[in-house]
Amino acid sequence: MQRADDSPITELLAASRAGDPTAAERVFSAVYEELRQIARRERWRLRRVETLETTAVVHEAYLRLMHNEELPWESRGHLLATAALAMRRLLVDRARARLAIKRGGGVADVELDETEAVQASEELLALDEALVLLDRTSRRLAQVVELRFFGGLSEVEVSELLGVDERTVRRDWIKAKAFLHLQLAG
Repeated sequence: MQRADDSPITELLAASRAGDPTAAERVFSAVYEELRQIARRERWRLRRVETLETTAVVHEAYLRLMHNEELPWESRGHLLATAALAMRRLLVDRARARLAIKRGGGVADVELDETEAVQASEELLALDEALVLLDRTSRRLAQVVELRFFGGLSEVEVSELLGVDERTVRRDWIKAKAFLHLQLAG
């Protein structure tokens, strides 16, 4: 399922790879609202712990993405999936830092009302560890989770990005969810 606005973004990505210094900024502007939707969704999932505003998450992820001067993205979907992964990494890094402080890495003691935030941080890190294990077990299953769950892409978009049939994506999604459930429950 190719979106009508995919072609201009794909052309901008190609221009950026060819050396156009303003193309990356134009790509960012073109997908900014979609990036905000991804960031909003991630913050909602982490509503108990995440204090960064949506705009801050988007801009921090953008900075992380732009440190890679070779913009390897081939399409809008590929870019959004990479951005979603960058947002996930940002939020996981913040959860790790929060837990380091809780465990004595900082001077301040954890207050009782922060207990829920600490628990949610631990849950996020457990999910991240399960995803790392899934990636070691099956890269494609991990990619399906990253693209569907973190990137918000449809089965059709994931199938196009990965070059597999939609039914394969659907089966992989079911397998990946079962794997993660077992990892998180055990």
